[in-house]
Amino acid sequence: MQNTSFITNSVTHNFYNSLQKNLLCCSEFKMSVAFISYGGVQVLLETLQELSDRGVRGQILTTSYQNFTQPKVLEKLSSFKNIELKIFVPPTDEDGFHAKGYLFRQRTENKKEKWTVIIGSSNITGRALKSNIEWNLLESENSLEENEPGVFSKSVLKEFETLWQSPYSKEYSDNFIIEYRDYLLRVKEQQKKSKIESFKYGLPQVIQPNKMQQEAIVKLDKLRKTGEKKALAIAATGSGKTYMSVFDALQVKPKRLLFIVHREDILHKAKESFDAVCSDKNYSSGFFTGNEKQTDCKYLFATRDSLSRHYKEFDKKEFDYIVLDEAHHATSESYKNILNWFEPEFLLGLTATPERSDSGDIYSVFDNNVAVEIRLRDALSYDIIAPFHYFGLTDVQGLDYSKLNLNPEDSHYLEEVSKLLMISKRVDYIIEKINFYGHDGEKTKALGFCATVEHARYMADEFNKRLSKNGKNVAVALCSEDSVSTRETFTKRLEDENDCLEYIFTVDIFNEGIDIPSTNLILMLRPTDSSIIFIQQLGRGLRKLQGKEFVTVLDFIGNYQKSFLMAIALFGKKSFDKDSLKVAVKSDFADLPNGTYIHMDKIAKEQVLKQLENERFMSMKYMKDSYFTFKQLNGGKIPCLCDYLKHDGAIDPLKFTIFNTQIKTYIEFVASVEKDTHPELAQLLQNEIFKTFIRFIFSFLPANRIEEIVALKLLIQNHENQNGIPFDKIQIELSKHVDYKNNKSFEHSVKTLCGTFYDSSEHNRFDEIIPFTKNYLLFLPEKVKNICKEEKFFIWISDALEYALLRYDFDFGRNDYSIDKDGYKTPFLKLNNLYTMRSVAPLCLYEKIHSSFRGQGLITAAKPDYFLFVNLHKDANVKESINYKDKFLTRSTFQWESPNSTSQQSEVGQNLINNFSRHMSYNQKLWIA
Repeated sequence: MQNTSFITNSVTHNFYNSLQKNLLCCSEFKMSVAFISYGGVQVLLETLQELSDRGVRGQILTTSYQNFTQPKVLEKLSSFKNIELKIFVPPTDEDGFHAKGYLFRQRTENKKEKWTVIIGSSNITGRALKSNIEWNLLESENSLEENEPGVFSKSVLKEFETLWQSPYSKEYSDNFIIEYRDYLLRVKEQQKKSKIESFKYGLPQVIQPNKMQQEAIVKLDKLRKTGEKKALAIAATGSGKTYMSVFDALQVKPKRLLFIVHREDILHKAKESFDAVCSDKNYSSGFFTGNEKQTDCKYLFATRDSLSRHYKEFDKKEFDYIVLDEAHHATSESYKNILNWFEPEFLLGLTATPERSDSGDIYSVFDNNVAVEIRLRDALSYDIIAPFHYFGLTDVQGLDYSKLNLNPEDSHYLEEVSKLLMISKRVDYIIEKINFYGHDGEKTKALGFCATVEHARYMADEFNKRLSKNGKNVAVALCSEDSVSTRETFTKRLEDENDCLEYIFTVDIFNEGIDIPSTNLILMLRPTDSSIIFIQQLGRGLRKLQGKEFVTVLDFIGNYQKSFLMAIALFGKKSFDKDSLKVAVKSDFADLPNGTYIHMDKIAKEQVLKQLENERFMSMKYMKDSYFTFKQLNGGKIPCLCDYLKHDGAIDPLKFTIFNTQIKTYIEFVASVEKDTHPELAQLLQNEIFKTFIRFIFSFLPANRIEEIVALKLLIQNHENQNGIPFDKIQIELSKHVDYKNNKSFEHSVKTLCGTFYDSSEHNRFDEIIPFTKNYLLFLPEKVKNICKEEKFFIWISDALEYALLRYDFDFGRNDYSIDKDGYKTPFLKLNNLYTMRSVAPLCLYEKIHSSFRGQGLITAAKPDYFLFVNLHKDANVKESINYKDKFLTRSTFQWESPNSTSQQSEVGQNLINNFSRHMSYNQKLWIA
């Protein structure tokens, strides 16, 4: 008997899953693998350690072919006592070794043995295990009575044994590794002397835009065509924002361009990028710095400090295109003066961190136009940051956060945390884990994030005591007290392969002094208080660099009450619930793309799952804690809704409006929790028109359809206009956010805005503030116009609408949908997005009262269309008798158990059962959510 399966890498399953599963249930294993990287070995370390502890023996045969498998990989594999390791050394350079085979002896339930064999394309590398295009065939053969292998297994075993016994297969030994290292050093020296270009047949030898850059320049072109003069591009460090501005300049063809940045070293790199791509015969470039004033060139590259002293020497319209790098500084006084002086045709801001503005709102500086916004998951998917291997580790035994006496809000809280963490055995434990997991590359280049400056200095001192080399320190502590030049000196030392410095411990994560592209190890040495801070710390190590395979992240998770926040950070989505977070943790965040791995040890995982289970996400306490934690990150200022969009990992502020039926809007929540310090907010809500209108806006949030929000924004911006807003002007504004012209959806949205689909109670609430139409014009009621004239009301209304637009662009701006002949995207529902039942009605252009979409089950009032709403996550407290067994039988077949009132023989039952054929006959649709 024989079982065969085909293994590829996909979102739901990959080669790593199959390899790990077969290793964990085998009694013996053999592997012949051409190429093994440290990234591939690292994610298997805990599995290999478990096999070693159980005494499961294995043989691994790899090769020195093409010098791919590095000495540190061989050393790590040889450290497991249960593994016998050999290296096939080809007799000549022409003799290749590409065999990839994995064999597992397993004991069956009837105590017989069988062999499972995987043959295919996958080596043991981080990407081959999870993300590369790989084909592998698994054959599992039940053995004969005598426990002999089957025919296929016997053939593969025979070939493996032939290679294993070959005179070219060398046993691992100290002498072998010394000789191999010496050989690789000689090869490296030769390669330095004669760099050889890789063969690229048929490819133009020019720099091509990556996916992020392509997306941005298309959006920038669209914004300019609709009359916009400013835009902001937000993307990870190292993702190519500078080149994106180069490509956009090529399509704009400005007469003169000004590129501004605050540091001269960045300025030189920016000019090199432009010089490398721009080939026009009229192109010329120069610097405007403290030492150089080359003002006669076409493209001028200026430092902020020099320009802030001399900007009035230029004509206001001197430059028709200005690029502002590190744009999160745009609200500082020096930048304000520059930006207020010049009048370019277009201003482009580039930033990796919109949350780090000095003061004010960076989005508003660029008229809330975001050309591109790439956060962690997108950056991984686009392959513009380095993948990471995250290991959530149970902290050292005896460390107990429950002993803390102070609350996190106390100013001395972190000092108390530091004292708890500054123990010698924890340092030993951290070093032990560093040695076990290792990292990419030969030299350690680590950033350790600590609770306080005192903690950082302690860690540096203790590492130096234990790890110093020839009396030279391997670690240093850096913080905001250190000058920029001091920080730059140590970061350069860390990156130097020949320098002894290996660890920088820090507590400051918001400064820009620590940006080390070659970082290969991140140490999370303090409890996670914020998912935002977690992502910011993680991001410090993810800049891509040639030859950098991955970043190792070691997170030491204690019994801290908010350890589950790391799960929210890694989940990476605004909308989440307890069930979805638990599924993500249990599956080790399997859907993270591009060779990124997440693994928590058993104890840490159980602890996080327990916290998730016990945490009351919808409680007032959780909401208040989340709000005040974010407020602290926001510089102590009351956050506006748009502030939450600046921070990757921030809580969804709309959650503040769903845990309490009395709180319908964000300002109502803020007014309730800030009542003692900001009583003026409650006074604003005493104005019934304002309160009703802001609730009207929030009834559309989050925006799953953009038409209503764009129309409301134009009405508010033009509230002093007595002539109404023409429909065609609204549609022009829509083109900034969507690529299609959807007349059906637009007409439906106007009806929705004007209350056409309201029930009687909704008419009672909103009739005096909803817009109205006349002669293809949209009008705002006078009562709403009056409150818009007062700044105290206007800022909250504008913020809600800007938030809706920015969030819509982020959630839906990069998704393709099928378009029918009328330009109607059906259905305009994003897979895995979260919707209320009510929000489905406008997306499907439902022409009756929308409040009929409530409760759960089957809605037939939209005949000939049917809407079927199902709870897949059942409430454990509901009696089984009414807990319908609704589930997916396959990816394309769904089982739905109807209530007794809907039998199979009824008209509704037959329409559901035969939905496909009757849809073909009667143009009937079945919508399932």
